[in-house]
Amino acid sequence: MSRIASIYICQSCGAQTRQFFGKCSNCGDWNSIIEQVDSSLNNRRKKSSSNSWKEPISLLSEPITSLKETVLDRLTSGYSEFDRVLGGGLVPGSLVLVGGDPGIGKSTLLLQSATAMAVKQSVLYVSAEESAQQVRLRWKRLKGSESNLHLLAETNLELVLRELEALKPAVAIIDSIQALNNENLSGAPGSVGQVKECASALQQLAKQQNTSLFLVGHVTKEGMLAGPKVLEHLVDVVLTFEGDRHASHRLLRAVKNRYGATHELGIFEMEGDGLSEVTNPSEIFLNRKATVGVATIVACEGSRCLAVDLQALISATTYASPRRTATGIEINRLHQILAVLEKHLGFSLSRHDCYLAVAGGLTVEEPAADLAIATAVVSSHKGLLLPQGTVLIGELGLGGQLRPVSQLPQRLQEAQRLGFERAIFPSGSGLTKMKPELNLELHEVSNIGEALNIALGVNLDIDENYRNLFK
Repeated sequence: MSRIASIYICQSCGAQTRQFFGKCSNCGDWNSIIEQVDSSLNNRRKKSSSNSWKEPISLLSEPITSLKETVLDRLTSGYSEFDRVLGGGLVPGSLVLVGGDPGIGKSTLLLQSATAMAVKQSVLYVSAEESAQQVRLRWKRLKGSESNLHLLAETNLELVLRELEALKPAVAIIDSIQALNNENLSGAPGSVGQVKECASALQQLAKQQNTSLFLVGHVTKEGMLAGPKVLEHLVDVVLTFEGDRHASHRLLRAVKNRYGATHELGIFEMEGDGLSEVTNPSEIFLNRKATVGVATIVACEGSRCLAVDLQALISATTYASPRRTATGIEINRLHQILAVLEKHLGFSLSRHDCYLAVAGGLTVEEPAADLAIATAVVSSHKGLLLPQGTVLIGELGLGGQLRPVSQLPQRLQEAQRLGFERAIFPSGSGLTKMKPELNLELHEVSNIGEALNIALGVNLDIDENYRNLFK
């Protein structure tokens, strides 16, 4: 009789081995490896032994050119910000994974969206963490209206699949995938094996009956999605819901999207009766008053342009190694910009602490913010006020030169819409044809020195007094 095959899975990282170890060789955690029956290998053995005498079956594939093209109408989520991040709406039969910190508002967002979608089609909300009465209390607080929204409070995967097969909803929400339990598997709910098998079973059923499925996922203390990495590969869309719980606004980002652009951004505001959309998000990140050490950029998050204030504070230090702190900007990027300012313009920043922050808690990853960061640092270092209504866009090279950035016409149009009067950006951007259309004072510069001359109203190349001031 053949022996049942087993594998050993690490509950922390999902690494698989054929032998038990007390310490995982992949992540280094102790006592995190458990034994699990390898059902796939056992099934292959049974099939190979039973079908060894049969003739090979015919091919099931067909040429891709012979397939008929079908048009799938996307389902609206009830919120334009949600649809933007999804790529224009919810694709029937797709799997969407929504992750975020505890208490950030994942369940609130999905319950509001489920109520809005249930007006036109059937929606099933599976609550695996709260009772039905608890969900109803939250639904009532969110001012839910009469709709075709069904509620199931259950953690047994078999019962959930049975309800999905019987109801055949257009949209289903599982809150959360870590709380479901497959009784045929060993291990507690939320373990690597349980999450993997539960998600795989839900995916097969959703694809079979063309049901759009939302999965709520937990995150670890490092901010990563909990569970095996195969969970993110399994789904079609991965969304992260983030924000400071002490602030009112929330950011919905697309990390992976098979049906739309990635790195899209949707902005919501948490109010007493739930989440509401922010129609003009640039107002959240802008301070209309001119302040020393503050510069404005227009950042692009997917197809959306946002005007954001960058704040810098430079202060002298008595310690040998100055402190560098960046919030919302990569710290290595800040180090490079400070080195360029000290090398090519003679600023003594190595004897000063530098604190940099993006207003509103937004994270800016693109290099188009380099010029604004450098201007904010110089403004704070020398106490020079940046005139109001100026926007700075450009990537700073290590030689002090400025490089063009992508989507510059869209950025300038957003700056004009918000009432900015002057824009400073790298030369060679090809905006000659757009100048008559823009009601902005445009300044094309080639290096950081020229940009500071125009932005701060000084002349580093000509005025000897300012040259001595900056040494």
